[in-house]
Amino acid sequence: MKNFKTLVKDLAPKKFGKFDIIWTCFLVLIIIIGIVAYIDQLIKGQEVTNMRDYALWGIYISNFVFFVATSFVGSVTVAILRLTNNEWRTPLVRIAEIISVAAIVMAGITIMIDMARPDRLLNLFIHARLQSPITWDVFIIPTYILISLLLLYFPLIPDFAILKKYFKKKDPKLSKWYGKLSLNWTGSIAQKAIQTKSIRIIAIMIIPVGLLLQTIDAWLFSTTYRIGWDSTNFAPYFISGALVAGIGALVSVIYVVRKHKKLEYYITDFHFDKLGKLLVLACLTYLYFNINEYLIPAFTSKKGESIHLDTLFTGAYAPLFWSVTIIGLIFPIIILLFKKGRKPLPMFIVGLVVVVGSWWKRFVIVTPTLLHPFLPIQGVPESWHHYFPSLHEWLITVATLAMALLIITLLVRYLPVIPIQRTADELGLSENKIKNTES
Repeated sequence: MKNFKTLVKDLAPKKFGKFDIIWTCFLVLIIIIGIVAYIDQLIKGQEVTNMRDYALWGIYISNFVFFVATSFVGSVTVAILRLTNNEWRTPLVRIAEIISVAAIVMAGITIMIDMARPDRLLNLFIHARLQSPITWDVFIIPTYILISLLLLYFPLIPDFAILKKYFKKKDPKLSKWYGKLSLNWTGSIAQKAIQTKSIRIIAIMIIPVGLLLQTIDAWLFSTTYRIGWDSTNFAPYFISGALVAGIGALVSVIYVVRKHKKLEYYITDFHFDKLGKLLVLACLTYLYFNINEYLIPAFTSKKGESIHLDTLFTGAYAPLFWSVTIIGLIFPIIILLFKKGRKPLPMFIVGLVVVVGSWWKRFVIVTPTLLHPFLPIQGVPESWHHYFPSLHEWLITVATLAMALLIITLLVRYLPVIPIQRTADELGLSENKIKNTES
């Protein structure tokens, strides 16, 4: 049986080891290479990319939609679990909130990377048009970032007070920072009441904001009237896909954090089993909307829609389309239906497959539609008929993914990934009990 001191020691942030330093340096190197590629893109213009008049939304927008989708796990999933007071979620929610913050911050950065003239970003605010979904996106993303940060911060306040005492002798500078972040927390009844009410309000707020963010992103596509995007199904299609991407990312990160920080006592097979059931439900829901999105139009589509679907089903994008559908969606469902498939290691592999499949799924959503414009492509170079990212685009995109992982790595380093105070309360442990026993 754990006591309070052992609990704090187990869950308190640890210094970077040799592997952590190597991993962080590796991510920083990738980010630097991406920054160099982006500076070169700013100097030379979009000609260094393979985006042209037709494929004007390329890998950057695919990446943006992926980040927005991944951030969904920290809003709706975590907020619902918080509001329903499910105790099994305790070791998982903070990691989900960390992923959400990293993903939505990178979504904001990625959309600026896509702009050929980021210096004109201010124009989106000065010359905003309310009838444009892009305007709504500009305002909803900063709002979502702020609420996500609050949802991460407020539950941390009691833990910061604990860490202030824990690091007082070990690392006074770090203890000082934790003290400032704890906002003079003493654990009084009044403070607990305010904190509980605040978390509840934030959790309630983030649900509609998260749903609205996914819906607006769907409208960015569906309001263009383009073949492949002209669908009233797009908003729930995006929301269900976001659940799949977010939970897949959560499973992958939790497995790595659990193994690296030796948290097997706190994050057990039971939690992976619960996440597995949640993921299979999300995958089944997303599969249902995929059937609605592709199968029904296959029977009722007009000529333009038929050409687009043929490209996906049997044409140039067929290998990628069927890979993300079968390997990235159907196989995970089959594996997760069995109890052995919901063990930690199989879940980690499934989570990685789902995340990779979710990323490429966004590429399939964006690119083929752009290559089926309203008017036939004619009188342009042959290269304009096709699109695959250039080296610059890959380097910049991989750098944004590395930056998201770096944010997660740093937050995991300095924050207790499992709530200390809440875990102690659930285990019936407290600092006062320990003091009384020692005296």
